[in-house]
Amino acid sequence: MVEKTDTSLQLPAKLDVLVVGAGFNGLYQLYRLRQQGFNVHLVEDGQDIGGTWYWNRYPGARVDSNVPMYEYSMEELWRDWNWTERFPSWQELLRYFHYVDEKLDLSRDISFNTRLASAHFDEDKNHWKLGMQDGRSLVSRFVLMCIGGVAKPYIPELPGLSRFAGECYHTAQWPEQEVKLEGRRVGVIGTGASGVQVIQEAGREAEQLTVFQRTPILALPMRQQKLDRETQDRMKLEYPERFARRPQTRGGFDDIAAIDKSALEVSDEERLAVYENCWERGGFHFWMGTFNDILMDETANRTAYDFWRDKTRERIHDPAVAEMLAPTEPPHPFGVKRPSLEQWYFEVFNQDNVRLVDSRATPIEEITTTGVRTAEEHFEFDLLVLATGFDALTGGYADIDIRGIGGRQLSEHWSGGARTHLGVATAGFPNMMMMYAPQSPAAFCNGPTCTELQGDWIVECLAYLREKRLTRIEATPGAEDAWCEVLAEMAETSLLSKADSWYMGANVPGKPRQLLSFLGVNDYKEACVDSAANNYAGFTLD
Repeated sequence: MVEKTDTSLQLPAKLDVLVVGAGFNGLYQLYRLRQQGFNVHLVEDGQDIGGTWYWNRYPGARVDSNVPMYEYSMEELWRDWNWTERFPSWQELLRYFHYVDEKLDLSRDISFNTRLASAHFDEDKNHWKLGMQDGRSLVSRFVLMCIGGVAKPYIPELPGLSRFAGECYHTAQWPEQEVKLEGRRVGVIGTGASGVQVIQEAGREAEQLTVFQRTPILALPMRQQKLDRETQDRMKLEYPERFARRPQTRGGFDDIAAIDKSALEVSDEERLAVYENCWERGGFHFWMGTFNDILMDETANRTAYDFWRDKTRERIHDPAVAEMLAPTEPPHPFGVKRPSLEQWYFEVFNQDNVRLVDSRATPIEEITTTGVRTAEEHFEFDLLVLATGFDALTGGYADIDIRGIGGRQLSEHWSGGARTHLGVATAGFPNMMMMYAPQSPAAFCNGPTCTELQGDWIVECLAYLREKRLTRIEATPGAEDAWCEVLAEMAETSLLSKADSWYMGANVPGKPRQLLSFLGVNDYKEACVDSAANNYAGFTLD
């Protein structure tokens, strides 16, 4: 990894805009606001750019949104850049970020190794007082929170975890130095997206791999492909049109859209043909590109689950293991938990060196100095991997002391669940805007699509305020209430509430249960455009 020059000593004292986080969102905001002539600076907790791809460097980590959808749409960035794979690895994504940095000269306005610890709004001066973890401070008229949806890893309460004598890492806190898998006894707790990717790699190298599964992951075939220069040159002829289509679709992809039919109104033959086609195309096509009622109707959903189950079980040799990985009866409706993409995940469990443990049937009782003890057995490990996910979307905000009008803390305002208008602002916290945040399309949107959709809206909003000589914008309580009702109705009328997923905040004990992401990028864009066209309806401007 290329270490960036530490620019922390250059932290400005006063800004128009402070951007927090150097992932896709933060870098885009920095670039666009600089273009508009704002005095803007970015602070980043890590020592390099890349956001989630800086922190998540575990073996096998790669994006599950295909390129070119998973990149910026600016021609100056894609014209001379070429990927090696349809679904790039974290290493290639970091190389891409460094290329973007070089092209746009971003790092000169970034302070690395700089963590925002507090943000307190000054009502008299209409600006934010901002404190860094190292004691430095500054003031800024606006704060743009670009910390992403997975800023806070979730580590469950595992008795004895601190006394484990071997190596132990959460996938989002993986060390920069290489962690050896070959010839070792490896335990993986969790089978979400990161678990799937680690398990695929560890299965190839570990002497013994033991996987602790609580809920089967309904993973889909990735259909990875190598990309050469000639192929991408042909693809680039269509890039402008493809990027233009991104925000017009439900999931922010140019070519993944459900057909306007119910799974129940077609013949068995037509339904099977649609499923087969999407299955072979790989990626999220089988999740987002089949019928329009898969996430709305349980009977329709069951047809998708049964297809997935039968396709998956064909790949698993042991019937008992097949029942654990792809149960006869669905553990939850298909697609209401994140369907990770896999390459050879299910084949791993055909290997003699791999064992699958059902941690619902035989719960983990404690972590010992040498391994994991369940209700029935003790497993010894050299390396323990916590693939236990994140306190998604809201967790990163809870780690910062954010105080708005009257000193009210954001954590108090959100104590009963996240509350925003358009997923970009919250009542009582003027001049603070958020990207890829709670109640935005975050979990259901291709990341860079959301980056540019929300990012352009925010930049245009701040430019509008400057033009009108306004110094304050705040979401109204009424607009916040209405937006929360929209999300609640989405949860109620879909199948999303029928699983204990991080989409619903249900993976973290004690966290309010609510739908945390807006479903439908195209509908979200329309809501944002309508607000701006009506003098930013839903906001008070002063």
